[in-house]
Amino acid sequence: MPTVHVNGIDLYHEVSGNGDPVVFAHGAGGNHASWWQQVADFSNTYQVITFDHRGFGHSKDIHNGPGINAFADDLEALLEYLGIDQTFLVAQSMGGWTSLGFTVRHPNRVRALVMADTPGGIDDPSVHEIAREVAKTNQGKSLLERALPQSFRDRCPEKTELYTAIYGFNFPTPDTSGLRGTKVATAAQLKSLKVPILYLVGQEDISTPPNLIEAAHRLTPSSSYLEVPGAGHSVYFEKPEVFNYLVHQFLENLDIQ
Repeated sequence: MPTVHVNGIDLYHEVSGNGDPVVFAHGAGGNHASWWQQVADFSNTYQVITFDHRGFGHSKDIHNGPGINAFADDLEALLEYLGIDQTFLVAQSMGGWTSLGFTVRHPNRVRALVMADTPGGIDDPSVHEIAREVAKTNQGKSLLERALPQSFRDRCPEKTELYTAIYGFNFPTPDTSGLRGTKVATAAQLKSLKVPILYLVGQEDISTPPNLIEAAHRLTPSSSYLEVPGAGHSVYFEKPEVFNYLVHQFLENLDIQ
């Protein structure tokens, strides 16, 4: 099994394709397998790296370990192991904490960042206020209800079952209770950041709704913002063709922006 021992754990990862590296950081509802629709596409032109965050999939966490607080450190150690100096980052939901945290600390190592359905732990009152309201609205909803809109679950029952099966690879169930309270970037840090960032969100996302992602975008001068109609919190999974196209366009047009 492709693992590397970093920061006290064995971090599972997979590498596919050749070209400029792109690291995909999964959300709390998934693991490395979540990106199957992206790996098949992006590995034609990029070196694609997927991994399991500690506590997810094959990356077992240590007892009383740092958990979420070590995500960015784990990513840094993985890149060191793979000999990657600079990379593109694509993050979904929880993966935004990892990727934005790493980007703020190592901006020269990130060529561009895609933040899909995630604000990524921004410490700012405008984001806090919206996040609190979202938490109240979603109280009592299951992870599946928050991850995939009812319209998708009704239309694509087989794919919904697949999403659930992939989440089932995470055993025991990861503890993500501290995620919302974990802050990885201040408004001042975002204002000074020069890394190109794309904030991308599904219009039907109830976990990180468009107004929350727009708030993050407004705090980040180097960012652009896109909404995807007919998609919820998992655009990469619900509408992979649209997601892949938008990410390809963003990465390929960086030099002419």
